[in-house]
Amino acid sequence: MQDDRIKIRNVEVLSNDWYLLQKTTFDYRRSDGSWQTLTRETYDRGNGATILLYNRERRSVILIRQFRFPTYGNGHDGFLIETAAGLLDQASPEERIKAEAEEETGYRVTDVRKIFEAFMSPGSVTEKLYFFVAEYDPGSRVSDGGGLHAEGEDIQVLELPLEQALQMIGSGEIADGKTIMLLQYAQLHLLPPPAIAN
Repeated sequence: MQDDRIKIRNVEVLSNDWYLLQKTTFDYRRSDGSWQTLTRETYDRGNGATILLYNRERRSVILIRQFRFPTYGNGHDGFLIETAAGLLDQASPEERIKAEAEEETGYRVTDVRKIFEAFMSPGSVTEKLYFFVAEYDPGSRVSDGGGLHAEGEDIQVLELPLEQALQMIGSGEIADGKTIMLLQYAQLHLLPPPAIAN
């Protein structure tokens, strides 16, 4: 970390309602050694985790569909197909994603594997997302899922062949970044296309 290149001048809280929105003015030492004063707004909603549930035998994945108002406000119908996800809320990423998977999809998974971490919108949002995968089978479904009513969740659970989910990226039916990343990871590492016999 190069703290010698950043000098914070002022931090102003613009909103601290649902999440924290701040405006920070800072001096930044450029690569040529000169200093420049910059102002940036950052949105802090905490860190989160997401998971792709997959079944090797069926070559299938579990996804969810839910309404996302910010996408609705940007020309989308608002109903995104996604991997299960949630904010950490002081829990470890592993603990939180197991709970989120069960709440949203109805599948109880115990053996989750972290595959990477990523900043999803680093120009303005502080959130770091922890990406997980886990195998599921029909017997691991303990409820209908659907999310928490108290949080306004109204989630539809989808079981799709991986190949169909990948095609839905191309058609625009799947437009969520974290989901696209996990589906492409599955194609490369978890459920690669079957070898063609000569």
